[in-house]
Amino acid sequence: MDANLTTSSNNCQISMINKPTKKVIQQAAELLHEGKLVAFPTETVYGLGAAATNPAAVKQIFSVKGRPRNHPVIVHLADVKQLEQWARVIPPFAWRLAQQFWPGPLTLLLPKAAGVSDAITGQQDTVGLRIPAHPIAQALLKAFGEGIAAPSANRFGQISPTLAEHVQQELGSRVDLILDGGPCSCGIESTILDCSGEQPRILRPGIITASQLSAVVGTLAINITPDAPRVSGALASHYAPQTPLQIVAAPFVAAPPDAIVLAMHPPAHLSPSLQWLQMPTDPLAYAHDLYAALRFADAQGCSLILVEEIPAGEEWDAIRDRLQKAAAEKPENS
Repeated sequence: MDANLTTSSNNCQISMINKPTKKVIQQAAELLHEGKLVAFPTETVYGLGAAATNPAAVKQIFSVKGRPRNHPVIVHLADVKQLEQWARVIPPFAWRLAQQFWPGPLTLLLPKAAGVSDAITGQQDTVGLRIPAHPIAQALLKAFGEGIAAPSANRFGQISPTLAEHVQQELGSRVDLILDGGPCSCGIESTILDCSGEQPRILRPGIITASQLSAVVGTLAINITPDAPRVSGALASHYAPQTPLQIVAAPFVAAPPDAIVLAMHPPAHLSPSLQWLQMPTDPLAYAHDLYAALRFADAQGCSLILVEEIPAGEEWDAIRDRLQKAAAEKPENS
């Protein structure tokens, strides 16, 4: 066991943050083979990984996160050659998308291959697949040699983690090993594109935009019909802090004195007691900072988080999606 790992006497459970040395990555792969859980960085957010071919290990993800059993998880792959192991039908446009955007923050939803566990798919006929670009995720996937099922490494419906410390704070020793890759470069989850029908459709916006996808595949389907496959982040309330959040137009004249404001521009008539965080005006930088800013705001003990309304434009669509869901009314049992 590497010297920088700490373990308990109970089944060698590892809970501290670890530098991703070659030896530690190999230990992480061994833990996955044993049916354990490993948190690892991707370019989007940190994932809570389990061996995708081990239904019992995948079910542990749901228990640790408090995730509904019918909510599918994405399978991460090391190489496009593995795609046919997981999908029984891969249309030509899906191959073009994989060639253009993988490795990267795009998840393709495809008809699942025979033998893909219902624990992965939420008992649906589709499976979400992607190849992450993060070098640590790539190293882990290659060392493991198989697909890794990995939703975000946080409690279900709450703010996704973009630092290893976020995973440790939220999940603690329920994760067997946490690989530290520093801040995630994208900061929000991947674009999910449904490729199971004749025409692809976006089911979750991400850094890769509709225009970028259309340039490769042509016209995208616009409407998300009731029969669309369930995907991660599709619920009305998601990515949510514990503190109530509202999206408002500037100026923040009516802000409660104990509120905290996330704004791209200084709030007008700033009260001495009002806290505010300056957010970037560039959408990629804003996405990178968003979840860390929400976590910081949530920890301040304020009565309300106010977020300045963001600009129009498809480059802001994914951020708008995350903020609207963070501001949505939470289910009574959450």
